[in-house]
Amino acid sequence: MFKSVLIAASVATVAAVELTPETYGAATAGKTVFLKFFAPWCGHCKKMKPDWDTLMTKYEGNAKILVADVDCTAGGKPLCDTNGVKGFPTLKFGDPSNLEDYEGGRDGPALTKFASELKPVCSPANIDLCDEEGKAAIMKLQALSADELAEIIKAGDDKAAAAEKLFADELEKLQATYKQLQEDKDTALAEVKASGLGMAKAVQGAAAATATKEEL
Repeated sequence: MFKSVLIAASVATVAAVELTPETYGAATAGKTVFLKFFAPWCGHCKKMKPDWDTLMTKYEGNAKILVADVDCTAGGKPLCDTNGVKGFPTLKFGDPSNLEDYEGGRDGPALTKFASELKPVCSPANIDLCDEEGKAAIMKLQALSADELAEIIKAGDDKAAAAEKLFADELEKLQATYKQLQEDKDTALAEVKASGLGMAKAVQGAAAATATKEEL
């Protein structure tokens, strides 16, 4: 019994380790990462938490792979915003500076299998893993000045932000249009009902029934 309590406490301690902007760089340096962006109130997050905590425990202290949490409602929120997290849980993997979306299964075996197949990827920290095209792209960027590099990043971030804003604005317009159409439909149906259409149909039906009896 006491041993079980100690194991549970150990898992809970690992699960409580969450990345924030302040810890992200040091924790992920030189590693391939597998991250869960979550919100504590999220039902799906709660469901996968035991399997994810087990996976974090398995890779604790691993020199090449980091499996970790990012709480989007607490200190990790800036990381969630930067990585475009919209729903929970969102799983991402790969180079810490260029994460990719994980689209695989979310049960224990699927997560464990995926993590076991993670390997260091082409990046400035692992340029020896790049093909010639990848090396050339990195070297081209490395040759830029700090201001030039910042300008490229800002242009990309601004374009992404503009796309998000356009989507949000147009979605708001569509929602307003839908609401108005729904109200117009409800008003029209109410007017039809108040016009006596139902009674007219009843009279028509009664007349048809009477005519049928007379024909017989």
